[in-house]
This record gives sequence, structure tokens and C-alpha cells, in this order.
Amino acid sequence: MLKQQLQIKLSQKLSPQQIKLMKLIQMSTLDLEQKIEAEIGENPALESGIEQTKSETQDNEFEENTNLETNEIDIDQYLSDNEIPSYKLYSNNSIIDNEERTVPLSGGISFHQTLLQQIGSLILSDDEMLIAEFLIGSIDDSGYIRRTDDELIDDLAFTQNIFTDKNELEKIIHEVQTLDPPGVGARSLQECLLLQLKKKKKDRPEVISALKMIQDEFEHFSHKHYNKLQDRMGISKEELKKVMDLISRLNPKPGGALSSVIENTHVVPDFILTLEDGRIEIQLNKRNAPQLKVSNEYEEMLTGYQESKKKSKTQQDAVQFIKQKLDAAKWFIDAIRQRHQTLTFTINAIVAHQKEYFLTGDERKLKPMILKDIAEKVDMDISTISRVANSKYLDTPYGIKLLKTFFSEGLKNEDGDDVSSIEIKNILNQLISEENKKKPITDEVLSSLLKEKGFIIARRTIAKYREQLDIPVARLRKEL
Repeated sequence: MLKQQLQIKLSQKLSPQQIKLMKLIQMSTLDLEQKIEAEIGENPALESGIEQTKSETQDNEFEENTNLETNEIDIDQYLSDNEIPSYKLYSNNSIIDNEERTVPLSGGISFHQTLLQQIGSLILSDDEMLIAEFLIGSIDDSGYIRRTDDELIDDLAFTQNIFTDKNELEKIIHEVQTLDPPGVGARSLQECLLLQLKKKKKDRPEVISALKMIQDEFEHFSHKHYNKLQDRMGISKEELKKVMDLISRLNPKPGGALSSVIENTHVVPDFILTLEDGRIEIQLNKRNAPQLKVSNEYEEMLTGYQESKKKSKTQQDAVQFIKQKLDAAKWFIDAIRQRHQTLTFTINAIVAHQKEYFLTGDERKLKPMILKDIAEKVDMDISTISRVANSKYLDTPYGIKLLKTFFSEGLKNEDGDDVSSIEIKNILNQLISEENKKKPITDEVLSSLLKEKGFIIARRTIAKYREQLDIPVARLRKEL
């Protein structure tokens, strides 16, 4: 049975302009520069340069055939609504300082491009070459092929229209594995280490022992069961130490040395922080953004249409087009201004919170700070602060820092003072680096050592911080 009913519902939706503003806030300085250039190219009513005063001669330079009179569009009301001061019609996005604010990074070809350049030396047919190129595309950033043979065969058939079997695929995988760096194209860590060992000369006994260990005793090797390895392989402690030293020099991530994607060749800091006589000064880096203004010509065209006595559909469409472009230009200038305002409020709140660190550069002075703390100070949403922190760089006397590195959880010491988790991690890293590698310190012992220093931290928290520092458990840190 069908029936009608009234329902009141409260919902909140973002307008397209708000979505665009959020994207502008998230952009870095370099991305913003490219966005402004694209916007100027798409919108003829938006111009770069300094706002100039209209001259009387410019007001009289309209041609008679550009004038029209239209009843459908209330031009008088439109123009009166836009009678705003000229300083609001342009955005000053530049600074006087001529110092270069870009930090060059080394460029080069990507990891996958390096591999593709090498396959020309392989003796393969045309179809096999296509499969080899597909396999290289399937290699991840670490240098591994993480997909099964069946998945690769199916994908080749569906996406490349290439049909093969496991034997042919295995043959071409072995060909790809002969490329540099050694170990690339492996399906597991065990295979990766074996590929690197097989390329070494067999003139040393430790190489032969290392091959046997990885091939036959990999489980005991991965768990560092040294006594079992000695018994099963029939070698002495000194011989085992030589084997382990050899394996430790192998690269478990052959693709890790090269990035698969080179996004930018420059890092442009979004903020510049300087110290003068113990006083912190901070400013937005506006060097790469030109001044923006609304085109005077487009404003004059609408004024000319107001005086027109002619009427045509084409000219009415032109008026509508001009209005849309003027509105878009004014909105974009206002959005840039709002972006600068948001970034200024946020960075000032962060610097005020971490003032002691910025005055000294000592990471021990970093205070616990979460997104909510800054959001409450600037009266903005946490998501807005997150967008700013995750994509913006700060140029400080101590180097260029990503803003999100200043955010950390807080703990209390025995005196009840708040301590940043960054300081805890530094102490934890120092304790582990100074430990006896023959008897590594367990998480429980680390918790006790930190307690002696005045930090009461549970074992689970120690394990979490250790994993964030990419430090393995004590058993895997053990050395001979």
C-alpha cells in the first residue's frame, strides 16, 4: 500500500565553492602556482598584475556595436551589487623579498624506467618482450612481484590480450630477475636473497654456506636460531658469523634505492620562519604566486551594454558569459585570500604552541600537540587543520620541516608534566642503539628503563613506538 508522509530532516552539504576552497587549502605553494596559471588561462576575466586606475580615455573607447539593451538581465542591479572598493578586487600574492625560496632536489629516471631500459639486452621474441614489460610494471617499489602466477596470466589475457602459460611466464620472470639491481623481480625475501647470492663468486666458503642457509634453513635464519643453524649446517661460531655478515650486506629491498615516482624536482616551503633578536617572525611564502585582479575591460563591457539600445540573442549570451566569468574571477580571488588567512591563523597557532622549540631547535622542547589543540585555538574544523599540516612545509633555521612532524601524542612524567611522544621515541631509539646486540633489550626491560628516567609507559606503548621507529623486536635484533 502506497502512502505519503511529511518528514523533516536536517542535513549539511558542501557547496561546489566550499569544495574548491578545501582543495586550494590542501595545495602546496608549487601546486597553487600551477593552479593560478591554469585559472588565468581558462578565465579571461582574471588577470595577473597590479590594479590600475581607469582613465577617462579608456572609458570612451567602447565601440558602438558592442552596446545593447536587454530586459531579461538586470544589469543595473548587477553592477550596483558589485560596487566594492578596488582593493577587494585583487589579491596581492607576492613578497618584496627576492631571495629564492625553492630547495632543489636531485632528479633522474624512475626505478621502472631503469628496468625498461635494460630489457633491450634480453634475447626475447616480440610477444615475450611484451610480457617482460608487463612484469616490470607489476614490480612494486621494493622490487618484488607480489602477485601469483595465475593472477599474472589472467591479467595478461584480459588487459593485454596476451595468452601464456606458467612455463613461459616462469621463463620470462627468470629473465627479468637477471636485470640490475640484483634481486629485482623476486616473489619472496628468500628468493630475493638467493638471487643476490647466486650472482656472487663461489670462491669463498661463506658464500656457499650462505646459499645453503637461505635455501634449506631459511626459517631458522629468519628467527635467528643461531645454535640450531650451527648444528644443522655443521659450522663453527666464527664461520656462522662470517655467513651472517655476508647476508647482512645484501639488499632486502632492491627497488628501495630508487623512487618509482618523482613528483617534484623542487620543494617550495609554504612558510618562512626567521629569528631576530630572540623574536620569531613568520610569513607566507608568496613568491611564486602572481598578483590577481579582475579585468577592467570586462567590467567596462558590462557598463557599455547598459547604455545599449539594441537587442540581440547573441549579445544577451555574451552578457551572461561575461557575468559568469566576472563572478568566477572574484570568487577565485576571494578564495585565495581565504586560503592565505587560514594558513596564517594555523601556522601562528602552531608556532605559538611550540615556541620553545622554534627558539632553540631542541626537539626535547617539543610539546604534545594534536590537531584538536590547534583547531580549538583558531576556531576551525579538525579536517581543515589536517589538510594544512599534511601538505605544508616550514622553512626554519633548523631545516625545512613538514608541519605534521610537530604533532605528537602527549604523556605525563612522574612530575605530572606533559611530555611529547617524540621525546620518548628519541630516548627509546638511543637506548636500543646503545644496547648489547648479543643480548638485546626486550620491550619489558625498555619500559623499566624509561620508568627510571621518569616516564611511566606500558610495554604495549613501547611496542607501538618501536614499530613506528621501524625497529624489530629484540629477538630479531640479536647478533653473534
